[in-house]
Amino acid sequence: MSLRKAGSCLAVLIALWMALPARAAMDPAWTQPFPPFRIAGNLYYVGSADLASYLIVTPLGDILINSDLQSSPPLIRRSVQQLGFHWKDIRILLISHAHFDHCAGSAQIVRETGAKYEVMAPDVPVVESGGKLDFAYGHDRSMQYPPAHVDRLLHDGDTVSLGGTVLTAHLTAGHTKGTTTWTLDENEEGHRLHVVIVGSPTVNSSYRLVHNRAYPQIASDYEHEFAVLRALPCDIFVGAHGGYFGLREKYARWKAGDRDAFIDPKGYKEFIEAEQQDFESTLQRQSRQR
Repeated sequence: MSLRKAGSCLAVLIALWMALPARAAMDPAWTQPFPPFRIAGNLYYVGSADLASYLIVTPLGDILINSDLQSSPPLIRRSVQQLGFHWKDIRILLISHAHFDHCAGSAQIVRETGAKYEVMAPDVPVVESGGKLDFAYGHDRSMQYPPAHVDRLLHDGDTVSLGGTVLTAHLTAGHTKGTTTWTLDENEEGHRLHVVIVGSPTVNSSYRLVHNRAYPQIASDYEHEFAVLRALPCDIFVGAHGGYFGLREKYARWKAGDRDAFIDPKGYKEFIEAEQQDFESTLQRQSRQR
């Protein structure tokens, strides 16, 4: 083969590699099954090794937080059933934010369970368009997913109640315009524990925090998010990704008998501080590049 032909073939291979959808390179932990377990009270983990989903069981039906990937519903369903609960008892579906790794399975779950889909208002156009109206990834077909109708638009401070359990929706925008951090209280052996399910405070590498025409207030939204997160009382720290709160390590302790493994107010504060430092350094760097 001539050097010219070899170079041409290499260029084609590089172009094909660069054209691969983002999902082709996603973290294997996103689809790796993980043992379902009870975190505290009526709160259970039913997600994968990194994409977190939570089941909240009540006498009047159940609440599911995060439907994850389009391929995730069977995994979540198996986890729910392994715990002894019924898939069709899910009455309400919530999400942390409108990215495909947290809500692409929503349409299927709603179809199978009849659950009411409740989403923070700024993310509603995104989930109902299947990701096409996302401010950062709307034109990336690999980030799109089956659209799902939203039954209830949520706003900052709204509550979701079922069977005596009350969750509060905190608008912690930035990662998406409607990123939601959920809080609830759980009773464990007579102790009241504050649970925080962090939506996402991370700044993706492709995000522009300065002169972002699609999302002009992105930097101020992140700043507000960190203020909100710092003010939340937290005993049990969990989030949209297992990596946020050390799922694997804490589960190992939990399985060994440490039922307080997920009580981690110190880890929560350290996580928020680290994410805020990352945001501030990114903002400073991009401001200097103006």
